[in-house]
Amino acid sequence: MTDNDTITCERFLPHPAAAVWKALTDPDLHARWWAAGDIKPIVGHRFTLDMGGFGRQPCQVTDVDHERLLAYRFAEGSLDTTITWTLQPESDGTRLTLVHSGFDLDSPMGRQAREGMGKGWPHVLDNLATLLGQAA
Repeated sequence: MTDNDTITCERFLPHPAAAVWKALTDPDLHARWWAAGDIKPIVGHRFTLDMGGFGRQPCQVTDVDHERLLAYRFAEGSLDTTITWTLQPESDGTRLTLVHSGFDLDSPMGRQAREGMGKGWPHVLDNLATLLGQAA
């Protein structure tokens, strides 16, 4: 594995951690800002995310700390990456950090996914911010 196999995005959201957590873990809300799937904040829970033209991606929750941390393996069997969401209360909102790690930069698919998702994640976080703003 070469260096730079990780995407990190951080965003301040002027919403309480409970609201951000709900958007990350409620399947109906999750489908509105990123992808449909039966996500649940339960370690070991297996689910799929419908990534449209990229197909249904199998995932498994690996770590949960209620309203603080959610991590899951993403695209098991193909990309085999990990997505970690960290929520940190901050003044009148929440600092949300996304770390998407484990891209195999020695493979063309891994390099292409890293580049595409590196450009795509900021837009996904914009969608999340918009959804949270609508609920406020």
